[in-house]
Amino acid sequence: MKGSYKVVLQNKRVKYEFTVRRNITIIRGDSATGKTTLISMVAAVSNPGSMLGVTVECEKRCVTFTGIGWRSIIEELHDCIIFLDEEHYFITSEEFASVVKRSDNYFVLITRQRLENLPYSIEEIYGIRVSGKYSTLKQVYNEFFHLYHTAGVTPAIPKSVIVEDSNSGYEFFKNICDSVGVMCSSAYGKSNIKRLLITAGSDTIVVIADGAAIGSEVDELFQYMAMHQNVKCYFPESFEWVILKAGLMHNKVIQAILRAPENYIDSADYFSWERYFTKLLIQSTKDTYLRYSKNKLNPVYLQVREKKAILSVMSSVIKFENNRESKISNMKIF
Repeated sequence: MKGSYKVVLQNKRVKYEFTVRRNITIIRGDSATGKTTLISMVAAVSNPGSMLGVTVECEKRCVTFTGIGWRSIIEELHDCIIFLDEEHYFITSEEFASVVKRSDNYFVLITRQRLENLPYSIEEIYGIRVSGKYSTLKQVYNEFFHLYHTAGVTPAIPKSVIVEDSNSGYEFFKNICDSVGVMCSSAYGKSNIKRLLITAGSDTIVVIADGAAIGSEVDELFQYMAMHQNVKCYFPESFEWVILKAGLMHNKVIQAILRAPENYIDSADYFSWERYFTKLLIQSTKDTYLRYSKNKLNPVYLQVREKKAILSVMSSVIKFENNRESKISNMKIF
């Protein structure tokens, strides 16, 4: 399944309107924010005999079910948007993650739990809030909003950088940091980032991680940032996405894909967008001087022109300033 789909669920009293665009969408919120009502309304439209008067507008079938026999139910469903909440106990399990990985459905998971077995994006974690849009009709309108934002932070010059991976992305940023005398460490995986932050001290620290799969860690990371103003985070889709965005290949097809990835990434083939962007970059640079390997960085990406193009993608977050001798002398994080 690929593409983005607008969902409108409503009855005489409540209306939800939102769009899903990846295989995994997370909805969070405290009690009384409408999460239970949402899943109940999906259950009503899933049951043809329901008397709740709920209607749904969506190109795809929206369904939910009880937890009994959940695996076989999911495997029998195709090209659907499946809604599950924290009452579905299995959503935290490795078995559920393995089923989602092979599924051609989209999943909307309504839960406050940390789903560490699923690689979901920071961009697809939402809260629910009530809008006055339909107040004159005496209908409560519920809209989704992004829970986490990394834009608009105050500029800072880091004393150290923590990179999620230990492969090509780390090699690139390690080279940059070495040029300006900034310490750069690999976390060797997203689950280790907070541990490194705790031992990193009070100097300004920048975390660089793949936003496409960091979802299970962002709650703790943003709580940590709220208590430690010295910590800043940059979450692009992935390092490979940054390179593709840099336009080094001058490929119009790639640029079209980057404008609307959801139209190209099939959920049955890619567990997360990060994997798709890695494959796209490898295939696009094969047999060229830009040949890319995730395990070992091609030195060409550290040449002046290529490095500058890649850094320009991050210019609103990370900036490098040249001194009189045309050497990098400062790095600013925005």
